[in-house]
Amino acid sequence: MSTAGERNKSKKPRMSLWGYLTRAILCFLLVILFLFWLFEVVLINVVYEQVRRRDLETAGDLLVAAVADDTLSDTAFRVAVNELISVSVYRIEGRDATKIVSQNSGTGGSGMWGIPSDRMEELYCRASAAGGSYLTKVTFGGYEVTQNFWQELTGTCAEEGVTAEMMSLLSVRLCSVDNTQYLILMSTSLVPLDATVRTIQHQLFWLSLIMFLSALFLTLVISHHITKPIIRMNAAAKQLAAGNYNAQFEDDRGYLETQELAASLSFAAQELSRTDQLQKELIANISHDLRTPLTLIRGYGETMRDIPGENTPENIQVIIDETEHLSELVSDLLDLSRIQSGVRCPIMEFFDLTAAIREVLTRYEAFTKAQGYTVRLETDRDVPVFADRGMLLQVVYNLINNAINYTGEDLSVTVRQKVNGEKVRIEVCDTGAGIPADELPLIWDRYYKVDKVHRIARIGTGLGLSIAKEILEVHNAAYGVESEIGHGSVFWFELPISAPPEDSPQTESGENG
Repeated sequence: MSTAGERNKSKKPRMSLWGYLTRAILCFLLVILFLFWLFEVVLINVVYEQVRRRDLETAGDLLVAAVADDTLSDTAFRVAVNELISVSVYRIEGRDATKIVSQNSGTGGSGMWGIPSDRMEELYCRASAAGGSYLTKVTFGGYEVTQNFWQELTGTCAEEGVTAEMMSLLSVRLCSVDNTQYLILMSTSLVPLDATVRTIQHQLFWLSLIMFLSALFLTLVISHHITKPIIRMNAAAKQLAAGNYNAQFEDDRGYLETQELAASLSFAAQELSRTDQLQKELIANISHDLRTPLTLIRGYGETMRDIPGENTPENIQVIIDETEHLSELVSDLLDLSRIQSGVRCPIMEFFDLTAAIREVLTRYEAFTKAQGYTVRLETDRDVPVFADRGMLLQVVYNLINNAINYTGEDLSVTVRQKVNGEKVRIEVCDTGAGIPADELPLIWDRYYKVDKVHRIARIGTGLGLSIAKEILEVHNAAYGVESEIGHGSVFWFELPISAPPEDSPQTESGENG
């Protein structure tokens, strides 16, 4: 089976951001140039021809109306000058066709001037068969070689399939005025379009070359400006991964996204540095906490082994107490890990929070009498909540233990219950030295110590606040600490008051203990 490293080596290297941007911009440029060439060179012939066909139709309508209004000459002149359409009008008398109006557009090459007047009957028949209007494409010197009819009419003998260099559009219209038939021939040249296309093609070549070089230069500049801060941050990230928490993530380009990325990475570096420091403190603290009871256990054990008469109940009790302390420490570490990993999930139930706190204080009575401490509860009524009973009792235990460890010379701890609307607030107060304001946000952090001087707690393992924090966050409970230097600290948390439904069985607090 191949390893992850071997699988990574087998993968093709990914394209860099610079290469991706360059390819994307160049592909976009090529698409734009292709569309530009398509519309300006390829389709221009089709579009122009359609426009001229509509012009011929409009001019034909004007000339037909002019025949009836006796304004044919003026109309033919305007059409020739304004629309660049050559006009010839024939009067059909029997089998004869007499030209009455002839107006050249001036563009030349109309393709219709070589048609003998005695052959207009053929044009007449063609238009009549088409419903009075006929439109086709012709060559400059004759009619389109694929149109056999026009070859016979003009005597053109060009080979079929040969394309003339210059083309024209020929329109034939029939009209009748006062029982007299008229044949209107209109022709417009497509020759100027061919010259225009060749000009556009020449210009487009140089324009495309200039656009390509400009886009290439622009691509290089943009890619450099965009990728440079990312490359620098990538190098700094590699330093961070190597353990250099002083790596600088800076963006001198001023891009919003890269600035946000630099800020996020800088914050991550700070957090990693702080976590690394906390881990080092953890190792030192745990080593001290484990070493001290182990040293005592070993010392008393060796004494009881080597010295006759030292196998006393007092010495045995010391060993038992230190063993229990080690067990508590390991248990707290496991609890913290299980909660953080999600292995230990809350089992929600309705219970009397006030009664549960009273039970906790009852268990402190032996300790308080022996050590001289006073732990009292201030409340005016019992309050039900919906939570994990065991977890919340652990929070209360840990907060009281912390207060006992840091309270003042009066050795007093107060647990205060306050009801505020639909919420209940539990406060654990001590009379110790207090916590500096700048360190209050950090007091809940794992293994954090205000005085930075490690000492064995009077009660507990020193991990109580971290465990309490994790439990309260699992319950989505608000929590915090208020402190004043020289006047002690108040640790608190809030939960919504939640009584069980009336139709559901209520669980006695004593049955859940």
